[in-house]
Amino acid sequence: MDRRDVLKLSASAGAAGVLTLAPVDFAAASDSGSGAGGGAPAGGSGSLTRTVTGHLPTGVADFVYLPVEVPRGVRRISVSYTYDKPPVPAGTLGNARDIGIFDQRGTDIGGSGFRGWSGGARTGFEISAEEATPGYLPGPVGAGTWHVVLGPYTVAPQGLDYSVTVTLDQGTPGSTPPPDYPPEQVRGHGRGWYRGDCHLHTVHSDGGRTLEQLAALARAARLDFINSSDHNTSSAHPLLGMLAGNDLLILTGEEVTTRNGHYLAIGLDGGTWIDWRYRARDDAFDRFARQIRRVGGIVVPAHPYGASLAGQWKFGYGNADAIEVWNGPWTPDDEASLLTWDNLLTGAVRRGDGHWIPAMGNSDAHRDPDLVGLPQTVVLADGLDRRSLQAGIRAGHTWIAENADVQLSFSATGPRGRHAGIGERLRLPSDTDVTVRLEVSGVPATCVVRLLTDEGQVVAEALPASGVVEWVTTTSLAAYVRAEVRHPAADGGASGLPGPAAAITNPIWLDRS
Repeated sequence: MDRRDVLKLSASAGAAGVLTLAPVDFAAASDSGSGAGGGAPAGGSGSLTRTVTGHLPTGVADFVYLPVEVPRGVRRISVSYTYDKPPVPAGTLGNARDIGIFDQRGTDIGGSGFRGWSGGARTGFEISAEEATPGYLPGPVGAGTWHVVLGPYTVAPQGLDYSVTVTLDQGTPGSTPPPDYPPEQVRGHGRGWYRGDCHLHTVHSDGGRTLEQLAALARAARLDFINSSDHNTSSAHPLLGMLAGNDLLILTGEEVTTRNGHYLAIGLDGGTWIDWRYRARDDAFDRFARQIRRVGGIVVPAHPYGASLAGQWKFGYGNADAIEVWNGPWTPDDEASLLTWDNLLTGAVRRGDGHWIPAMGNSDAHRDPDLVGLPQTVVLADGLDRRSLQAGIRAGHTWIAENADVQLSFSATGPRGRHAGIGERLRLPSDTDVTVRLEVSGVPATCVVRLLTDEGQVVAEALPASGVVEWVTTTSLAAYVRAEVRHPAADGGASGLPGPAAAITNPIWLDRS
């Protein structure tokens, strides 16, 4: 990276550090008649192409901006890129780079210039008024300074050599199709339990499935709702309306993939994009959490102990509406997330302010053989609509199942018929008996039922033939109780860890009067 190529290196307020390279000036190329396609002038026909090469050292800024000066009369912009992958020693991170683009409205954090992101899933993309590569937003290619965004996710010790080719096709632009956002409600559905998967990926980010395939798989998994959550883009939103129906509610959202953890924005207003260009040290997360709620969404940290680089959650949980404690097939990462969440429940007991953060589970399915709906969150809601489902998730009136076969009810009952269900509170004198009852079906007979309180595990027994477990306590002995149904441990319990989950509930709170 030559000093002459660098215009700006800064850590702007509330954003990760950025590096801006010297611009690619198509306006000058057009005026002088040079370039591929015969150097067609602005407003004519033909194409102009420029290729930029360079080198990025290890330790470079999170985002490298390549300005592109776009003249008038462009109907399509195309970008492709390559980079080298030199060998590195075992245990050393090699080269990996993401890509996206902002238009002439600018690159301000949270601004209006976003036009698409594909991360490392693609080597090129196109944008025109009529259409765009999945992950990118169709619309006019306006004159001004666009910015190709290079995200050096990891850089080898040797550095990263890159090449970016930009082509502008000139001519009369077409019209942009109107968005077809999915409806926010499936009519005719009242209060009940609804099953959903809110963490799913398609070809609009790094998934291998089309939107049509995703919707078909959601129906096959007997889900009532899903949430569109491709990485760092809203490009799928305007295409989802035709895929929803009386049997499936589709929410529009995003997985916001920062350098210090990922989080789900669930149930946004259609077309809303949430910026991801910040770290925990940049003091920006709270700003975007507020934005998500302003546009009707909820905030859910995803796979807090994810094994991928930048996949572990570093922003804390003070501004979360729920936590994804179960992500895809059960792994040790999920066990760690579950323990962290349980400690947060104990912290809520200590504070005594009534505020707590519920748990949820999602599949994070990308491609075959990933199973949509493994796991799924089962929500008690007043209807099959965006607002009611979000209210149920925020209130913790939810439990998590590995598939639609799993059925569960969980309650706590005191004298004179006083009772509470999942996410609710039961207030009784400290010496009054409380009967906790769990009924489960649709799981293998080899499963183990666990009941846990703020003290830890209080019941662990083989699933009875009746599928019912009861336990008696008092509000002086347990501040909350939650249930788990577990498969047998693969190692026969030698590690001391329980087996994979089949179902997990949010707690019932037992308050002393």
